Amino acid sequence: MRRRPRSAEQVNTPCLPGENDEEHVMSWTHRRRWTSAAICGVSLVLAATGCSSGKDSGGPSTGPQHTTGKISLVYAQKQGDQEYFIGEADGAKAKAAELGVDLKVVNLGNDANKAVTEVQNAINQKASGVIVVVPDPSVGPQVAQLTKAAGVALLTSDDQVCTNGPDPSSCAKENLVPRVGFSGTQMGTEVGTRAGQDFKKYGWKPEETAIVDAWKQDVTVCTDRVKANEKAFRDAAGVDVKVIEVGTDNTPSDAQNKISATVAGNRSVKNWIVMGCNDENVSGGVSAIQNAGYGADNVLGVGLGAYLACKEWRGGKPTGFKAALFINGKDVGALSVQTIYDYLKNGKAMPQEAFAPTKMVDATNWQQAGVQCS
Repeated sequence: MRRRPRSAEQVNTPCLPGENDEEHVMSWTHRRRWTSAAICGVSLVLAATGCSSGKDSGGPSTGPQHTTGKISLVYAQKQGDQEYFIGEADGAKAKAAELGVDLKVVNLGNDANKAVTEVQNAINQKASGVIVVVPDPSVGPQVAQLTKAAGVALLTSDDQVCTNGPDPSSCAKENLVPRVGFSGTQMGTEVGTRAGQDFKKYGWKPEETAIVDAWKQDVTVCTDRVKANEKAFRDAAGVDVKVIEVGTDNTPSDAQNKISATVAGNRSVKNWIVMGCNDENVSGGVSAIQNAGYGADNVLGVGLGAYLACKEWRGGKPTGFKAALFINGKDVGALSVQTIYDYLKNGKAMPQEAFAPTKMVDATNWQQAGVQCS
C-alpha cells in the first residue's frame, strides 16, 4: 500500500487536472481523494511533469472534469417556498431526470448558517457538485473553501458569490464563482424603461411624483437591478423624479412595513412609482401605498418576476401593480443543472455567467407569456 506523503515539500507530486489551468492542488489520501497540497504550474493540455509547492488561491473550480459513473447534485436555495424558487427547483428536477442525475433540493430559507451546513452535508454525502443560492453573500467564501477542499464542483444560481470576500460587488472577476441566472443590469434596465414610458403616458408631473426603490442592499444582483432601473427611468422619462431608496429583506411584509413609513413621511406626493429587486418588494410597496389611501390610478408598480403580479391581475380588480418582468425560474434551474453536468461529465468549462431569457408582461398578456400563477 502506498503511503501518503508527509508534506508537499518532501515529495515531487505528479500533476493532475485540478481547479483551473494554472492551479492543480493535489495529494493522495487513504480514501483515494485528491485535496489541496501543491500548485502545479502547467496547462491541462500539457503532459504532467512535476509540481512545486505554493499558496492556494481559493479560486472557484472551473477546470475540466471527467466524472465517471452517476452524477449526484445538491441544489441549496434560499427562500425555497417562494414561487420563483419553486419553479427553479422544478426546472432543475426535470433536467436532472432527463440527464439521469441524482438531485437533492434543499430549502435554506433565509438562514445563512444553514447554507454552510447543507454544503458540508453534501460533501459528506459524496455529492459530485453543489448549486447554491446563498441567503447572505457573507458566507460565500466559506462555501467556496469547503467545496474546493473537498474537490466538489460549485456553481451559484441567481446571486453572486465571491471566494475570498463577503461582498461580491468588490470582488475581482476571477474570484467570482460561476453563476447562472439573469443579468441584473439588463433586467433593471427593462423595468426602469417600462416605468419611464408609463410615467410619460400617464402625464404625471415630476414634482408631484416620487419613486420608491426597495431591495436587500447587501445583495449585489439586487443593487445592479436597482441602479439600472433608476438610470433607465431617467432615460425613458426624460426628467428627474425624486427617488427614495428603501432597504428591505426582500419579502413583501418587510417591504410593506418599510414603505408604509416612507409614505407617511411624504404625504405631499400625489403619485408613486414602485420598483425594486423583485416582485416581493413591489407587491409590498403597492399594498403599503394603496393602504395609505392612494387609488390604483396613482400608483405605478413595475415588478421583477411576475409571480406575485399575476395574482393581482388574475383577480381583475384595479391595482397599482401595472407590469412585471417575467423571469422564469424553471429556465434557471434547468440551465444550472445542465451547466454543472457538462462540466462534470464532459469537461466543458463553466461560463463565468450564463443568462436565461426575460419578457415584460402586464394584465393583458401574462397568461400568453406562460407565467404560472399558483
